[in-house]
Amino acid sequence: MIRRAGQPERVLSGMRPTGRLHLGHYHGVLKNWVELQHEYDCYFFVADWHALTTHYEDVNLNMGEYVWEMVIDWLAAGVDPAQTTLFIQSRIPEHAELNLILCCP
Repeated sequence: MIRRAGQPERVLSGMRPTGRLHLGHYHGVLKNWVELQHEYDCYFFVADWHALTTHYEDVNLNMGEYVWEMVIDWLAAGVDPAQTTLFIQSRIPEHAELNLILCCP
């Protein structure tokens, strides 16, 4: 959570799309996200770039399918895009740019 004087408190969290969601995702994360969106300025993202190092040996893994299924599951669990910002990490080029800046002094 980021705290800035005069600004609403913010939450940034993400999930890697490495497979279908299950009850553990709901009880461990999604239920909390649904509550947090009512209290904070929330940004929830699909961490597809973070998932590139998971299951890399499976060339048949269809991560693109998991990305959209995950977002649909978030919506079904009660994450409201009218109250929070949802985004896909790889669709925001500034993620890669910031990583380059921070990793190369």
